[in-house]
Amino acid sequence: MGLLELFILAIGLSMDAFAVSICKGLSLGKITGKHMCCAGAWFGGFQALMPLIGYYLGSFFSTFITKYDHWIAFALLLFIGGNMIKEALSGQNEDVDASMGAKSMFLLAVATSIDALAVGVTFAFLDVHILPAVCFIGIITFACSALGIKIGSIFGTKHKSKAELFGGIVLIIIGLKILLEGLGIL
Repeated sequence: MGLLELFILAIGLSMDAFAVSICKGLSLGKITGKHMCCAGAWFGGFQALMPLIGYYLGSFFSTFITKYDHWIAFALLLFIGGNMIKEALSGQNEDVDASMGAKSMFLLAVATSIDALAVGVTFAFLDVHILPAVCFIGIITFACSALGIKIGSIFGTKHKSKAELFGGIVLIIIGLKILLEGLGIL
């Protein structure tokens, strides 16, 4: 996986955290740099941790399923992307309170990084240097989350569903590319 592909994947993965950060920014009203860094650290940290966990889980099973790894990666990314698109098109607004406390942020960070766990499993089947990859994903998510807090405080939830829709489409495209490469078409 090249740097450009990893960057696009990181942007796609960060869209859930970005959308939640926009809602957080809206609920906070007046924000500070501390709010932005707090959201960035929670979301970026979990977006880095979860693919690392997924990678080690996938590595354990990779010897058993390497013949089908491209299908598994495609199915996982299709599922994750499809769910993000479904959420974006559902029109339901998630209630996010203004709390930046550890309990609230922990739950949001876990909820927005579950898809990254599945991506980590796919990393075990691909030629990915895991530590630089997860650090890169964490940094991108940190930046997107901090930016989401700022945007939310300015614009509100107007673009939340568009961010989720974009993230879902990106993940599906990456999954399709992995499948086509695995089948020898690309």
